[in-house]
Amino acid sequence: MTTATHVEEERMILDTVRKLAQERVAPRAAEIDATGEFPWDMKDLLAENGILGLPFAEEYGGIGASELTILKVIEELSKADATTGLLLAVQQLGSLPIMLAGSPEQKERYFPKLAAGEWLAAYGLTEPGSGSDAGAMKTRADKQGDTYVLNGLKHFITNAGLAHVNVIFAKTDTSAPGTRGISAFIVESDRPGFRLGRVENKMGIRGSQTGELVMEDCVIPAANLLGREGEGFKIAMMTLDRTRPGVAAQALGIAQGALDVAVKYAKERVQFGKPIAENQGIQFMLADMATEVEAARQLLYHAADLIDAGAPNFGRFSAMAKMYCSDIAMKVTGDAVQILGGYGYMKEFPVERMMRDAKICQIYEGTNQIQRVVIARDLLR
Repeated sequence: MTTATHVEEERMILDTVRKLAQERVAPRAAEIDATGEFPWDMKDLLAENGILGLPFAEEYGGIGASELTILKVIEELSKADATTGLLLAVQQLGSLPIMLAGSPEQKERYFPKLAAGEWLAAYGLTEPGSGSDAGAMKTRADKQGDTYVLNGLKHFITNAGLAHVNVIFAKTDTSAPGTRGISAFIVESDRPGFRLGRVENKMGIRGSQTGELVMEDCVIPAANLLGREGEGFKIAMMTLDRTRPGVAAQALGIAQGALDVAVKYAKERVQFGKPIAENQGIQFMLADMATEVEAARQLLYHAADLIDAGAPNFGRFSAMAKMYCSDIAMKVTGDAVQILGGYGYMKEFPVERMMRDAKICQIYEGTNQIQRVVIARDLLR
């Protein structure tokens, strides 16, 4: 397929997504936030339009889109509603370990329904005592004949209780130091001994269900092991290197959405007989916000280009994009609230929601402090 064809396909996809975001997603955003209920209608909307199939190859019924296209779609959706943008990001996150380490049989089994949006995916790494420190995980997987028996608890898991396909990381060798004894498994939601625990009540992205996954003598076939025993941490990190830009794209979309609201408001809000946009103080704030958003966008798109090109050093830029875009999202949404003044603090306008939604982007898929560690290690090795 020619580059020109790829460009035209990307343009058509983005035109469709932009229209859906404006006409269907944005009108639902405030209600999704207010109720805190998972937006099944938005999931169905993305599935019906092939958007959840973007990360999957055509042979599985997907679109096989470039990483750049996927990120631009997450960005466009997140401008309207960060919860809806997250649907695509997490479908990729939960499926990517299978793409990277799964057998042909595993891919054939799970990908068609994931690509169609019939099934959702989840990524189960974090535990109550094991966030940034993956080596401290307590979840165990004990080999018994041609099965593994899982016991443990994962928390802060996006799509917990909703995903049919869960990639769970567990220790198969508790005597191995640090992260060396961790393995990765596919656990279907209907396995006996696998259940939803507590569902969290969150500050932002309130329509995205975040909760605990509990495993009590949960038996899965040995064939559900991803890769080989002991490769789990490597699979987890390879996945996060590739999916952190999805968080960056979500953050970028939130920031752009807040900037758009601030610009519109500044032109319409009259004080002292003129629009506040005529005040140099407001102009300078908007100029800084726009510059920061565009700098974040170029860094993110550069990381995407490196991933698409198969560059060996993309991990550093992936971490940079996640860190910078989310830091900028927090700053820009805060500035947008300030420009709107008292109205910015009210739920009548979307910027207070955008500020709440932006915060998680600095935390999940590796805190921004961990991103700085990743960047520094790459610089100094």
